[in-house]
Amino acid sequence: MSDVTLSEFVDATATRFGIPGVAVGVLADGRDVFACHGVTSLDNPQPVDSDTLFHLGSVTKTYTATALMRLVEEGRVELDAPVRTYLPELALADEDAAARITVANLLNHTAGLDWNLLVDTGDGEDALAEFVARLPELDLIAAPGARASYSQAGYCLAGRIIEKVTGQPFEQALAELILAPLGLTNSFFAQHEITARRFAEGHNAEADGSLTVARLWRPSRANNAGGGLASSASDQLRWARFHLGDGGAALPTDALLAMRRPTVALRASTLGDAIGIGWFLRDIDGVRTIGHGGSGNGQFSELLIVPERDFAIIVMSNAGPEGIACNRAIVRWALEHYLGVLDRDPEPLPYDPSRATELIGAYAIDAMTLTIAGDEAGLNLAVGVKPEIRAASDQDVPPDYPAAAIGLLPGDEYIVTAGGLRGQLGYFSRDESGAVVGIDLGGRLFQRVGA
Repeated sequence: MSDVTLSEFVDATATRFGIPGVAVGVLADGRDVFACHGVTSLDNPQPVDSDTLFHLGSVTKTYTATALMRLVEEGRVELDAPVRTYLPELALADEDAAARITVANLLNHTAGLDWNLLVDTGDGEDALAEFVARLPELDLIAAPGARASYSQAGYCLAGRIIEKVTGQPFEQALAELILAPLGLTNSFFAQHEITARRFAEGHNAEADGSLTVARLWRPSRANNAGGGLASSASDQLRWARFHLGDGGAALPTDALLAMRRPTVALRASTLGDAIGIGWFLRDIDGVRTIGHGGSGNGQFSELLIVPERDFAIIVMSNAGPEGIACNRAIVRWALEHYLGVLDRDPEPLPYDPSRATELIGAYAIDAMTLTIAGDEAGLNLAVGVKPEIRAASDQDVPPDYPAAAIGLLPGDEYIVTAGGLRGQLGYFSRDESGAVVGIDLGGRLFQRVGA
């Protein structure tokens, strides 16, 4: 397997999807291989290399979960303890839920919290504390432990636990618990540290297909624990080596293995078959993988590790909406060419209009609406920021995902077959009477609105 072949595939794939800059790192046969394409920005182009910083988005959650596991190993946190053990001030819309949610519920997305609370609590060291104080405004979508639904707010809470236990701002605590011990010297939260180095700017597609630079680097500081880290391909392979068992003094092997064990099963999810502690677990062609993806404003990342084969791949790209598809194509190619592992999408069933009728409608989370529409020819799915949210924002909000075809699978499951979300799996959920009341996409529950 030559390095040139990987580079050629990355170049061709990035060009096909129209991505300005892509950084890929592969750990195979005990060595690191990098393949980088294009430029950091269309406005201020610099060549992408293995040390270029990209916004990791939710891959950051693996760092937050690992930091908490260090605190568990030190006897300072218990996974099964109620969150109020460490945050007695926690209040939610439901008092019973606030009393029952555990630390483990936050880390495997079973706390019953909706996706997130769209508030900007500033850039001060009190950002997370102020965010937690606003949580009574957040919707609850299930009882604690009842089901998995991906929640950014849950990881914000996890970050606040780290602050309270260590007595430090989240970013400083994570640096001391994780970044410094592992020698991750090219990973940062602070924008002034990021922009002092070579960094990739995100890009979004305009209506005519042209790309423009996304000016918003990341959401507010309170979201750092769930998605604020910027890092390079070289640092991400160091991170993968650590989780493959090279824990050193930072975390013993048994704790690393515990993070890979299933805690809750997932249904029809592109994220995986189950969630461990901070990791999504997925069997691909008979091989168990652990991984996590992330997205920001025009930036997308995908980290996948195959523990039994001592293999890892990180892909980071800087344009939407095709960044997800680009990353996925590169990961699948690497799995096949390095490991002989094939990852294929399920084939949709023949379209049945009578089955589709009850699915049509609008579904929502805090800031976004998912719309299912259709006719005799087929169904489509669109995801967009709510107009009132977009109108009220003074920041650069990512564009919507326009309507794209979906195909139905057995049961109430589906797959997106076109557009920037193609390949994404999900399912429709029903109440006790059998009525469709929600749809899962990207691990998040969108609840049905209106008639």
